[in-house]
Amino acid sequence: MFIATKNISIQNETFILTNQRAVFWEKEKALILSDLHIGKTAHFRKNGIALANHIMKSDLERLSALIEYFEPNKFIIVGDLLHAGDNSDVDEFCTWRNQYPEIEFHLIEGNHDRISKALEKKLCLHHKSAMVEINEFTFIHEYEKKRPGFQITGHIHPGIVLNSSVKNIRLPCFAISENQLLLPAFSEFTGLDTKNLPKKSKFFVFTDAEIYEI
Repeated sequence: MFIATKNISIQNETFILTNQRAVFWEKEKALILSDLHIGKTAHFRKNGIALANHIMKSDLERLSALIEYFEPNKFIIVGDLLHAGDNSDVDEFCTWRNQYPEIEFHLIEGNHDRISKALEKKLCLHHKSAMVEINEFTFIHEYEKKRPGFQITGHIHPGIVLNSSVKNIRLPCFAISENQLLLPAFSEFTGLDTKNLPKKSKFFVFTDAEIYEI
């Protein structure tokens, strides 16, 4: 797995975008990502749709590679860590999580994160809330227009359509505007929203090999 990076400056802070659907905040040594949707494949299997669990394993392998690359002190998950409560995929995620007890685990709750006290303990969360403010940045799952300051968000699984003479290609992206950094969905088992993107944004599209601005 190849990790491509691109440094950007937000509020005079350095953030490193990656082609592996996450961003690293240098000053805080924080690996930031959104929309893992752990348990989605198990939820589909429970409802009679046969899906192999290698999808989640691939997501966790990418996350392990990012941990090895950046050596973060903390995770900041900007919502939708889970997809449908507790299930067998969550057990597998917790086994994976226990490999990294030294890394703090902060969850900003998303619309899918229905987490009981027992499940919160099982997930080994250090902090869970609807919103977190660190320095000049507000971490929140879904962008709030009336909230002042700079927001780092997820939720809509942003994507861009690239048109060519052969076919149209849909790719995930980061979107950066004057007051928002919108993260792509970390899980590859998600759709892409190519229509509800923030206006007046820079888009950083990525592939397995590179990141480029459009």
